[in-house]
Order: sequence, then structure tokens, then C-alpha cells
Amino acid sequence: MSTPTIKENSAAALVARFLQARGVDRVFALCGGHIMPLWMRLDAQGIRIIDVRDERAAVYMAHAHAELTGGLGVAVVTAGPGVTNAMTGIANAHVAKAPVLVLSGTPPQAQENRGALQDMVHTDFVRPLTRYARTVRQPELVLQELDEAVSRALGQGGEPGPVYLDFPVDTLRGEVPRALLQPEQLQGLPRARVLPDPQAVQRAVELLWSARRPLVISGRGARGAGPQLARLLEQLGAPYLDTGESRGLIADDHPSVVAAMRGSVMGEADLVVTVGRRLDFQLAYGSPAVFGAARFLRIADCAGELRDNRRGAAEVFATPAEALEAILQAGAGRTPATERDWVQTLRSKHLERAGKLVASMKAAPPGADGRMHPNRLLAALREALPADAVLVADGGDFLSFARVGLPASTYLDPGSLGCIGVGTPFGIAASLACPGRTVVVATGDGSFGFNAMEIDTAARHRAPVLIVVANNGSWAIEVRDQQETHGKVVGTRLQFADHAAMARAFGVHGERVERSEDLAGAIGRALAVVGQGRPALLDVVVTPDAVSSDAKSGLAWVPDLQALAAWDEAERRWRASAD
Repeated sequence: MSTPTIKENSAAALVARFLQARGVDRVFALCGGHIMPLWMRLDAQGIRIIDVRDERAAVYMAHAHAELTGGLGVAVVTAGPGVTNAMTGIANAHVAKAPVLVLSGTPPQAQENRGALQDMVHTDFVRPLTRYARTVRQPELVLQELDEAVSRALGQGGEPGPVYLDFPVDTLRGEVPRALLQPEQLQGLPRARVLPDPQAVQRAVELLWSARRPLVISGRGARGAGPQLARLLEQLGAPYLDTGESRGLIADDHPSVVAAMRGSVMGEADLVVTVGRRLDFQLAYGSPAVFGAARFLRIADCAGELRDNRRGAAEVFATPAEALEAILQAGAGRTPATERDWVQTLRSKHLERAGKLVASMKAAPPGADGRMHPNRLLAALREALPADAVLVADGGDFLSFARVGLPASTYLDPGSLGCIGVGTPFGIAASLACPGRTVVVATGDGSFGFNAMEIDTAARHRAPVLIVVANNGSWAIEVRDQQETHGKVVGTRLQFADHAAMARAFGVHGERVERSEDLAGAIGRALAVVGQGRPALLDVVVTPDAVSSDAKSGLAWVPDLQALAAWDEAERRWRASAD
């Protein structure tokens, strides 16, 4: 029996043409029989296939690609276990609101519900995690379903996030009548921008220009509003906090940045402005226990970032760049009431603390075991990395060191799902999406293990990424929590495995570093390899004795009311005071 031919007018070919028309030049994928027609037509269409070692990594890479390019990320996975493997990546994109299109296949329709290989109703699994999930059985419907799915992914008419389509294999092989190829569905339309209601803008202006201690906090939704956000900060003279979702949007040397005074400014502000940012656990759910009597101004283009947990005294539903521009225009010529001395004090203390941190990192003492402190590694990276480096931070314990120890103009991390293990896949996608920029993954050893095999993907596709593994041989936050809370360590210690040897086995430049005095040379050699267009890995042995801020915060033991122990205690006091 001959293998069916995948014709140029097939549904599979139409999917490939659609993706190319929408600006997709690469997909992240793992092959399988149920998607083979699509796989071959993608290649025929000139779309690059970054083939990975695990479907979860394919979705992570598509996620990172989307966030870094501002476009659509595409993952292609096979049926059954291919989809179930991908679900963690889909869940992370769901929480992060990342526009990712996941494509898969199913058995031919004549074999549905008969026990065919990998015959599963994938849409039932992924529907709670996606903005759109469909099985497309008719070739004639492929184009309109693709158009609708991508529109949903990009947040056109709703919240952005992952979408999912699968196709029976016979559908992919089926022919699509030329008359059904509507150009507006193939090419798409420009993304609509939501303009703000003038009355909401005026309410926002009154709040902003009358506040004595305004605080601005940005998130995911602010990414396209950097210039407008900077102008607002300058007009108000307000302090500013970023989050991992929008880090780098405002440069660290901007006079409004007060990141090192996060706890103080959150408690002292009389107006808190969120721009495209949820009030989730990282912001104490907006609770008065932490923010006191502050009022809130919420600015966002989706409900999940506009009114979650704490309603605003004013709320502006609009594309954040448009909302901020309208606010700036309406407030032009007014004199803000911002207490300049308060802001200057915050900024001075921030600079003082930041300077002390940098100095302390360079001199951080080794642990009782004689191994180097992770801050010595971070200090060496600070000195070696260019200002425009793309930083991917990953881990539990090590992430809490890296997110404060390493500056970044472009930054990715596991996000509010706490989806550790994204580091290497994110870094590979970043290095391919940002040619000419240095991409560094700073990851703990536990997190690295989730997707360590993707160094093979980096090698095969010559992804110029530097992966730095801080190897403390443990799940350190959990070790400390077990020691302090339970008096016994159970199942949270790892080996000080030689990850550099693993890298070399795949043809990747790998060095193991055990002394701080060897860091500069090793980092220099690794960056030279990356500069030649190849990946490199440094396995840096660090002490598990170092105590991170997250280890001290109570995060590991999961308090009842708030994520952090101090906030949980404040929440209890505040609730009791109302009785």
C-alpha cells in the first residue's frame, strides 16, 4: 500500500500557508504520525521546524517566542501523549496570557471511538487551559477555524492566551476547495486597539494628580506601553515597581525605580496604579493589610487585570498605551501633588540598598561546606554580560537570588504559575528570536533537570545560548523548610551531578566550575563560544547553605491567607481589627 500523497491543495498545506501569511517563520514541535502531513507541508512551505525532545518544551519555546517577538508562538505536537505532555506548557501560557497556537492530530475519522492508536478527546483535556479548543473534521472549515483560533490567542475580543486545534489525519490529507480561501481569513486584520472612555480617563486624572504618594506598578499588559509609562512617571514624579512580567520596560537607572524599597513603598502609597497587572499573590491580592488605606487605579485591556481581587476607585478599560496617552493628554499642564521628598528618599534608599547588594555579592562568603555562595556566581555574571543581554531566570531558591542580583533589559522567568523548568526551552527560543543579543539562562540544578535534554535541541539547531546551572545539589527552599519546620529532610536532596559532562556528551561546550576565582575565565570562554553561534553550559557548584529571601519568607510552607509569612500575619491582624 502506498502512503497517501499530501497535495498542495490539502488542508495540511493550507495550515502551512496560513501560518506563513500570519508571519510565522518557525514552529516548535515533536514529530508523530498523526501530524506528519502537516509536518511535511510546513517544511515544504519554508517554515523552520525546531524539533524538540519533549512536547512541554515545544510549548515553552512557543511561549517565549511569542513574548519576545510580540507575535504568535506555534507548537505542533502529536496525538495522545504528545498532547498530555504539552499540557504543562499550555497551563503556563494560560496563566501568563501568552498567545500560543498549539496544533495536533487525531486518528482518521473512520477509526474514531474504536480504540485507535492515541485516540483521545484532546479538547476535553485542554479546554479549561485555552481560549479556544476545537477538533476540525471538515477540510472546508480549516481556514475559518485557524482564523478564529489565532484571533482568540491574540486577545481580539477577549483575554489573550493559548488556543488549541487538532485535525483527524484524513482531514489534513483532504482537499480544500479554492473558492473557500477567503483572503481576509488567510491574511488577517490588524489588531484592534481599545480606546478609553473619556469619563474614565478624567476620573483617573483626578486621582493621579491629586495623590500625594502615588505608586505605579506594571505587568504583562504594559509591555507595549513603555514610552507612555515613562512619560507618566516623569509627569507625576511617582515611584515605580516593575514585576517579572514587565521587567526592563523602565530602565533601572530611571529616577522613579525603587525596587529595593518594595515593602516600604507598598505600605506608604496613598494611590496604587496597576498597568496591565493582576493583583495576585505577588502583590498581596491588593489587601489593605499590606497597602493600607491606599486607593487603586486599575488600567488594563482585559478583565483579569482590571478588577481582580480589588476594584479601583477608577478603572480604565483600554489598550494600556492608549489609556496612558489619553491620561497624559488630559493631565497636561496640571501640577501633580506628589510629595517629591518622599520619592527622593525612596530613590536614595533604593540606590543605597542596591549598591550594598552588589558589594555584598562580590564578597559573599562560602558555606560551611566550603562551596561558593551563589551570589559570587551572579556577581561574576553581572560583570561579564552586556547591558542588552536577554536574561532567563529559572528555579526556586536560585531564582530568588537571580531576580534581584542580575539586571536585565529583557527578562523571562517561570511566572506566577511557578512553572520551574522553563529556563532551557525559553533560552533556546530567545536565542533564535533575538539574533545578535547575548541570551543567558541562569537556572538552579533542580529546575534544569526538568528539560535538561533540550541541550540536545540547542546543539542540533545551533542555538547560541549560555546556560548557567547553579548546582547546589538540592531543592534548597524545601530542605530548609523541612529542617526548620519538621526537623527532618525527606526527598529534597539531589546529587552534585556533573551537568557539564552531560553537555559535552551532546557536543555542547561545557565546563564545571568549583572555585569563584575560576568564574571569570569560564564565563569568558563560554561567551566566546556563544558569540560564534553555538550553545554553552557552565555547571557552577554552589553551597546549599546560602539562604535566599524566598527561603526566609515562608513561601515554602504556604501560609493560609497570604503567600508570605509577614503578609499573612498582617492579614490576620487587619481582619481581627475589623471585628
